[in-house]
Amino acid sequence: MEKGKLAVLMQPAELVIIGGAALGTLLIANPLPVVIKMVKMLIGVLGGDKYTKARYTDTLKMLNDLFSRGRKGGISSLEPDVEAPDKSEVFKKYDFVIKDHHVLHFICDTLRMAMTGTVSHFDLDQMIELDLEVHHTEAAAPIAALNTVADSLPGLGIVAAVLGVVITMGAIGGPPAEIGHKVAAALVGTFLGILLCYGFLGPLAGMMTKINDSEAQYYNCLRTGLIAFVRGAAPILAVEFARRSIPHAARPSFKEMEAACKGSKGGDAKAA
Repeated sequence: MEKGKLAVLMQPAELVIIGGAALGTLLIANPLPVVIKMVKMLIGVLGGDKYTKARYTDTLKMLNDLFSRGRKGGISSLEPDVEAPDKSEVFKKYDFVIKDHHVLHFICDTLRMAMTGTVSHFDLDQMIELDLEVHHTEAAAPIAALNTVADSLPGLGIVAAVLGVVITMGAIGGPPAEIGHKVAAALVGTFLGILLCYGFLGPLAGMMTKINDSEAQYYNCLRTGLIAFVRGAAPILAVEFARRSIPHAARPSFKEMEAACKGSKGGDAKAA
């Protein structure tokens, strides 16, 4: 728009310096599993937040099916579902649970401890809280790594610019056009460092943080429902406890939850 030459911004050497130094910073500061998880989370950002209203509604239906089954036959009747979830009549109806082994293990391990009959609901809640704290800390590690790289980019851009100035100083006395080109190339380093930090990696880290927080809210919904059921609440009441813990943007209404639970084959909301 300002009649500038876009080709001036194409400086492969500056990208190699900034990108190489940023990659080195990432690999030096973090173990390989954290780097791999960060890449997976970056890919996941493209898919958006999976914890939608539909996902929460299906989750409430699944909890209602489990709780109704456990209420009718006693909590010990859930042992086949817990020990072999891939063969469970309840879990097989909800593919998203089977595919997410973290969620599946969270539910099964919690119910497994409840079935022992030796753990109070208060101790079980503390155990879940510890589990969620560890999970959230692990999930935050890749985000912190990306934030560190983003924060380093402006400084790395200055490094690239200084190297460009050094080259420019060696060309003093040459044609003005050549010197101008070298100065422009050097300044592109600073430009790219700041742009990549505040325009790309910083916002990506922010989005990853929001997705991580959304996941934590989802686990809190499961936790609330499970603890309510273990405490002795009726299935529909335990599911209502879980529904009330859902963020407003994704929370189904009571009528939507009731209709979903009535429509599930695992149990009728009124009978529960």
